[in-house]
Order: sequence, then structure tokens, then C-alpha cells
Amino acid sequence: MEICTNKQWLWALPVSFAALVMTGCQERPAPKTEQATTTKQEKSESIPLIQAKVVLVKLTKPEACDADGCMQYDIQTVKTNVKWIDDYFIDRIKKADPIAFSTAPNQKINTAEGANPNLSQSSTYIRFVSQQYDQATFAIQTYTYSSGAAHGMYHQEFVNFDLKTKKRLALQDILLKGTEQQVLDTLYDSNSIWLDQHSIERTKLQLSDNFYFGANGIVFVYPLYELASYAEGMTELNLPYAALTKLVKAEYLPSLPHYPTP
Repeated sequence: MEICTNKQWLWALPVSFAALVMTGCQERPAPKTEQATTTKQEKSESIPLIQAKVVLVKLTKPEACDADGCMQYDIQTVKTNVKWIDDYFIDRIKKADPIAFSTAPNQKINTAEGANPNLSQSSTYIRFVSQQYDQATFAIQTYTYSSGAAHGMYHQEFVNFDLKTKKRLALQDILLKGTEQQVLDTLYDSNSIWLDQHSIERTKLQLSDNFYFGANGIVFVYPLYELASYAEGMTELNLPYAALTKLVKAEYLPSLPHYPTP
């Protein structure tokens, strides 16, 4: 406005009125409520929206050989927009298969008596599964075939991250203190038909540390042969969220509808 850009005329006014006009032209600080809103927004934006793709891991020794034969490695991991998650999986991979990253030369294979060299296989695939606000779930799929075996062995491990604390969530991290037995009993009751069909008594069932947050509940995953045959694969037992409201910490449960009681 002209009253703020051209101030020469102010000298003709009384001193008190001129001071009042000058004060009105000064920039006012932002209200405290706006600053508080910005702070909350920044906290919300600190939770990343996971973007992930599967990429090959460069190996120094994709085929490692000793006197008995060779092991071929196929390793793929996730590349995300969160560095500490990428680093976590690379560290896991290197600890699980250090030979694939070794710079030592391969040994000479023993081919005495015209025997064919043994050739085994090891595969590791990591993929992004899902995200529920500040919780992200990934899966580590592994397959190993030893030369001469009837079949290979596979496993799937789920890894759940708390994106606020930047840590992996173990089962004891999400359960309320002292509720382990209640969770186990509720898990058995929720899957009693399948467990009865497989002759698994209540006293034989244990909680699995391998779990993920499913659409309808927490899913506990058991390795091959523990609860069922190889042909049936890895067992998954679902524990509905509605049964966990007093067993799992509230921050690790989704917001559930309030269904009318009959």
C-alpha cells in the first residue's frame, strides 16, 4: 500500500500518530499455533513411505568350489528409499553366506575315478511385503539344495520393522508383559480344528518368533516339519486382531471397527 511505501508525509503528522502508522507497517511474527502445527506435520513426514524394488547382489564368488564340489549362489535383496533397512539386509546376507563374498580362490575339485563333481545350489530372495503407517514387513526367502538330496529345503522368514525407532520388532516387543501364555492359549483356540486334524496337543504348541501382521490378524509362521509334513509346506496360524486387544500393545494393533454385539 502507498501508506507503507512512501513515508515522507509522516513528518507532517504528530509524533505519536506517525509512530502508530510505522508500527503497523512492520512484519508480525507467525502465531504460535501455526508453529505447533508445522512441528506436528514434520513429525508425521518423518515416517517414510517405503518404496522398494528387488535387485541382484554383486558377489565376488557366485560359485564357490572345494574338493567335494561347488555351490552356486543366487542372492537378491531389496533396494529401498531407507538406507538403514538396506544395510540391515546386506549385513544379514553377508553373515549367512560369507563364502559368496570371499576373495579366496576356489579349491581344485576332486575328480578322481571319473566321478562327477557335486553341484549344490543356494538362493536368497528378499522382498517388501507391506507397510502399516510406522510398521513395515519384509520377507527373506531361502532355498538350499545339496547335491544328491531327495529335495531342497526352503524357508521364509518375516522381518518387521518399527520405522519410528528404526529397529526390528521381536515378538516380546509387541506383547504386553506377562501375556505370552494367554497369547499361546488364544492361538490354539483360534486354530483348534486344524491342530486337532494334525494331532497337535495344546501342550506341544509353542509361539513362533517368525510372524507378520496380516489382513485379519497376526500370523505365526512355523518351519517345515515342525507342525506338518514337507508336502504341506510351512504352517501359518492366524490370531485375529479382535482377540489381541488386551494382549498386544495398542501401538502395534490396527484401528478396528466396533461391531454390534448380538
